[in-house]
Amino acid sequence: MSDGVSLRDGERLDDLMRSGRVIIQNENEFCFSMDSVLIAHFPRFKRNARVMDLGTGTGVIPLLIVDAVKEICAVELNSQMADIARRNVELNGLTEKISVVEGDYRKHRELFKPESFDLAIANPPYMPIGNGAVNKISGIARARHEFTATLDDVVTAARFVLKFRGVFCMIHLASRLCEIVDVLHRRQMEMKRLRPIQPKADRDANLIMLEAVVGANAGNLQIMPPLVVHNADGSYTDEIYRIYNE
Repeated sequence: MSDGVSLRDGERLDDLMRSGRVIIQNENEFCFSMDSVLIAHFPRFKRNARVMDLGTGTGVIPLLIVDAVKEICAVELNSQMADIARRNVELNGLTEKISVVEGDYRKHRELFKPESFDLAIANPPYMPIGNGAVNKISGIARARHEFTATLDDVVTAARFVLKFRGVFCMIHLASRLCEIVDVLHRRQMEMKRLRPIQPKADRDANLIMLEAVVGANAGNLQIMPPLVVHNADGSYTDEIYRIYNE
């Protein structure tokens, strides 16, 4: 028991530092990282938007963005993570605005109506199978490597659920930008905003955040100033502190 919340083996309760919300996480599964916080702050939200979170994990992105939109559907394949996400929604009193669907978004035609959402967000597995060290904890491996969903899978699912002129926002590896542009184009989406993320000011970008629009014409891409995570001494930059304190 922690702060009146019943926790199971391996679980802990963390403060989201936003609207008094808390989040249950399981140390044997994938705990959310800065990537989720950054992509939660990247979209340009509309109050009446219906949002799809593709691969919600513990539900952190919905908990961070719920005040800015009308409703959120959070889909998660891992049954244990989906259970935690549901409990997090209930714990924070948000069941009227956030629904959690346990399922495989590669089977989007079975789960959702086509073109029924205004915005889709994803913090998908970054690494193709065979690239990088694979974590021995299966939940973490699934979250980092494309065992259950490839880049094409997540973009295809986003396109299926988004309305014409709907918006897709994603965080991914900068090194895969060429692949991302190609996959988006093949799924009738064109990138309109791109923001590189650099570990330090003197380092190359290792991540990108992007916004793509369904049915948009190619061109007119806004390349935003880089988001620098750390100062030279290793401390967080002022912008990172502002994002966490919003």
